[in-house]
Formats: sequence, C-alpha cells, structure tokens
Amino acid sequence: MQTITPRRYRQLQPEDRVTMASLLQLNHSLRDIATVLKRSPSTISREQRRNSDMNIPAVVHSPYSSATAQSKCRQRRRAGRPLAKLHSDRPMFEVVRRLLGLRWSPEQIALTLAALYPKGHGYRVSTETIYNCIYAQPVGELKRELVACLRQVHNKRVPRSKGQDRRGQIPDMLSIHVRPPEIEDRQFPGHWEGDLIKGEANASAVGTLVERTSRLLMLVKLPHPKPASAANVLQAFTDKLLSIAVPMRQSMTYDQGTEMARHKELAKATGIAVYFCDPHSPWQRGSNENMNGLVRQYLPKGTDLAGYSQEQLDAIADEINNRPRKGLGVRSPLAVYTELLLNSPQHSTLTH
Repeated sequence: MQTITPRRYRQLQPEDRVTMASLLQLNHSLRDIATVLKRSPSTISREQRRNSDMNIPAVVHSPYSSATAQSKCRQRRRAGRPLAKLHSDRPMFEVVRRLLGLRWSPEQIALTLAALYPKGHGYRVSTETIYNCIYAQPVGELKRELVACLRQVHNKRVPRSKGQDRRGQIPDMLSIHVRPPEIEDRQFPGHWEGDLIKGEANASAVGTLVERTSRLLMLVKLPHPKPASAANVLQAFTDKLLSIAVPMRQSMTYDQGTEMARHKELAKATGIAVYFCDPHSPWQRGSNENMNGLVRQYLPKGTDLAGYSQEQLDAIADEINNRPRKGLGVRSPLAVYTELLLNSPQHSTLTH
C-alpha cells in the first residue's frame, strides 16, 4: 500500500518575491512563475492579488513590487498577532510600571496580582515576564527608568572588620546561643535584629531595626559627627525603641560592632534583652541583612546619609513596610505587625 506524504506548506520568502516581481516585469504568466518557484499557480495568484500596490497603474509597470509585498505581509502578520501582555501600549504595563516605581520587586508584583485575580485573568503576570519586559525594552530613558527600580544584587558582603576578630571588645555580651528558642522560631513578636549601614567614607550612618516575625523595618537617624560611636548609637536606638509599644520590645540581636558597647544601658532604658551574633556570621541576622539590601535601593552606597532627616527615613521605611512579602503570605510587614500588636496583651499605635 502506497503511503501518501502530506504536502508541507511553505510561505513565500523575500527572495521568492524578488524572483516573482522580476518575472512579472518580463511578462511571464503566473503559471510560468509557479513552475519556476515550485509553487501552485493559486499560491502565486493569491500573492499577486493580496500584496500588489494597487495605487500603481498597470500601464506604467507591474503593480507587484517585492519590497511592497514583503512589507504588506509583515504588517498582516503583526496585525494578526495580539500585543504582548506587558506591551507598552497595554494598560497592564502601566500597572507594573507604577508598582516598580514604588520599589516593588517583580516577584512582589506577580504574587500580589495572582492573589487579586483568578487564574487566566489578563492582569495575572509571572515574575519572569516582568523581568523580560524590563530588559527587552530598547535602549533609552524608559529602560533606564525600569532597570533603576530593580534591587541591586550584591554577591558578597564585605566585612566591616576586614577579617579582624572583634570579640572581647564588648563587655558582658549575651551570646546568640543562649537566646530563647522561641526567638529563633519567630513564634512571638517583639524580637528585633539591628545593624548600621554606612555612608560615603563611613562618615555617616543610619541604624536599621527589623522585627523578626513581621519583618517590619525602622530606620534610625544617628547624630553627626561620629554617628557610629557607642554614645550616639545608644541615644538614637533608645529613643527609637521607646517609641514602640511595650509588648513589641522584647529583644534585639546585633553583631559584635563596637557601636553596641553600651548595650547594658540600652537594655536598662528600654527593657530589651540584647544578644550578640558570632563574629562574621551575618546569616544569624538574616532578616536584617536582607532588609539592608532593600534599604540600599533608597540609600545607595557612597551616599552622604547625614543629609537625611528622620522624617525622610520614616517615609522610606513606610514605603518598604507596605510592600507585600512572599514569606508573609503576600501581606505587608505593616499589616502583619499591626495585627500582632492588636492581638498583644496591651497595644498602642506604632509611631516613628
């Protein structure tokens, strides 16, 4: 029994159109052209009918031009293809652009839209699609704007001590290894991680405090000059911690930076137990280290941090605290913190 192989349709290529236009100029018939191009006469007839320039009188020369035919074919394909979900002419693009401008990450945007809209809805978009949209933009102002909204990725954090062991410089430290296990498990709120981020030439600094359960951030303006001195850090951190409700002031975990040398005075003034990480172990304050990376979107390295007021730092913290987080079930740190505070034995309004 003879097997019939189905014929495979091949679209006319640009070089086929050049040949066809040349043969038409020489007054060859459509059947002759079909034989040369090894296509059916109906294909050649349809090509001439659809892609000829009807504004050119046939008495001048053939209305079929290879360039015009190729352009019409390209336009027809483009018109039949729907715009990409994040095409700059679609409303979804503006939604994503606005959220990127609020420093939301592509993952936060994708997770929030997935929580708001059912599967298959036009407003659902993947994290990868958002990244592709950003980097597929042509070189120009729009691409620079979108890329600037992304968080800067650092492969390695450089130790402030340059490898020098600073143990023994802080008296009466409580090690992280004696910290109650419920703090490690994030079972109860009110436990914080603290650190400093430095400005240009280490001449300025801002304190960062992150609540472990809710991931709520507080930024602390430090006095100038000598912002990282033990006296200035003690005063600034004391004032900031006293501004929050008592149930949310349980403990703080810090590295072994000498700015925390007066930790016993801080504990006495605020009622907070201060625990210290092992040297060169930033993963023991993972929430704080991750948050410092987010803060660097607003306070890049090399910036003079002394120029920021406490009000400006609070505004930055508020913006970060209102972003949804995957680890919080696509809720914001502020929403989780507020719920925890309201469910605590005694509560008050969070103030900066």
